[in-house]
Amino acid sequence: MSTLTATDAPKAAPAARRAAPVERRARRRSASLGLLAWVVGIIFCLPAIWMLLTSFHSEPDAATNPPSLTAPLTLDSYRAFFGTGSGASPWPPLINSLTSSVFSTLFVLVLALPAAYALSIKRVEKWTDVMFFFLSTKMLPVVAGLLPVYLFAKNIGMLDNVWLLVILYTSMNLPIAVWMMQSFLADVPVSIIEAAQVDGARLPTILTRVVAPIAAPGIAATALICFIFSWNELLFARVLTGVTAQTAPVFLTGFVTSQGLFLAQLCAASVVVSLPVLAAGFAAQDKLVQGLSLGAVK
Repeated sequence: MSTLTATDAPKAAPAARRAAPVERRARRRSASLGLLAWVVGIIFCLPAIWMLLTSFHSEPDAATNPPSLTAPLTLDSYRAFFGTGSGASPWPPLINSLTSSVFSTLFVLVLALPAAYALSIKRVEKWTDVMFFFLSTKMLPVVAGLLPVYLFAKNIGMLDNVWLLVILYTSMNLPIAVWMMQSFLADVPVSIIEAAQVDGARLPTILTRVVAPIAAPGIAATALICFIFSWNELLFARVLTGVTAQTAPVFLTGFVTSQGLFLAQLCAASVVVSLPVLAAGFAAQDKLVQGLSLGAVK
């Protein structure tokens, strides 16, 4: 092992002095970037924080301009949202949103997994044209298809039916799900699938016991995004539903009335309606990060 001699010491000292400012600049740069990230994060979260704060204010305090930060807090808006004194219960719309979102997401996964398998692992002929077709379906403005869908639903007697929303959300989210899962399944080793085929595994077994566990982060990310898209959809639910199949976003529009805007109640309702999506995202955050970054680093 070599040791530092007396003649080497004068040479090492200037090098150490030169390295010290570089390390200090690197630490300051890292601290500045961290502070900037915190500021940007707070700016992005500020509307949600303000909505949460407003939901605990009374209607007169919520309507003040400029808004008051020191107004007394109350739960009256949440009591009004859950039907105390008004008789309007939010539970049927919430259940309808949950039903349409969960079932449409399950149907999307069942249909998208074999399609992505055929487009990534056992590629069909002209698979790039198929992918472009899936992408082209998202280029159509939603409003352009609203009237034909309404007339079709009216003729078959499915207006104000939650299962119509399930079918619509499935068809709307299927292209993006196939696109996402195709990129995830492209990273599945073909040798593992070939080994399963040698052992006699058929396609359903390969998809459920070989491909699905390996691509679980990507499948979880796809499921969460489809769930969010279905939960937040408003246009079709507003036109195609009435009372029986009314969803939570449609229920929120009821707080904007001819008598005015009930801002505190609207903020309270928005907080409650946002909780299922936030809970799902928090529960699957590790899978979501893995899925969205899958294949980004080779």
